[in-house]
Amino acid sequence: MEHVEVDMAGAEGTPDNNETELEDMQKRLKEMEDESAALREMQAKVESQMASTQDPGSAAATQANREEADSRSVFVGNVDYSCTPEEVHQHFQPCGTVNRVTIRTDKFGQPKGYAYVEFLETEAVQEALLLNDSELHGRHLKVTAKRTNVPGMKQYRPRRPNPYMRASSPIAAPYLYSPYGYGKVPRFRMPMRYSPYF
Repeated sequence: MEHVEVDMAGAEGTPDNNETELEDMQKRLKEMEDESAALREMQAKVESQMASTQDPGSAAATQANREEADSRSVFVGNVDYSCTPEEVHQHFQPCGTVNRVTIRTDKFGQPKGYAYVEFLETEAVQEALLLNDSELHGRHLKVTAKRTNVPGMKQYRPRRPNPYMRASSPIAAPYLYSPYGYGKVPRFRMPMRYSPYF
């Protein structure tokens, strides 16, 4: 039998190697702590900026700016789909100095058929309202003063009541539907069975 000796010192490594690895790990840990401190500082700066922009005073100021711009703007309806902002600009040029023309589009880039015209002077809005029912590209424009949207407020449209579902209705008094299956009351039909011949 042969006797095999294993060098345990070589397997564990020298003390110098362990010390250098420990120093490297401590350096990396220090760098990571510095980076995390820098990130915390940047996050605090961003949060303070966000808080200052959401300040109620600044929100009121932006709302006031929006209301002031809306007082110098008009809504133009029934705009032809092939009409360009330059043509709308030329059409409203006699009223006053046009600051901006916005033709609204859908998510595919197709015009929705209406536009907003913003003037530099408030007096130009009254002149622009005189162009109501004027013709551009063969269509009669509908010009009204632009209203200011209040954030969070949607226009409430109440639903029309169904006259056949009232309890006072003679048809729907004892039944929820017409007992004979015809008439103005909607019928509840059984779903059709699958037929392979259709």
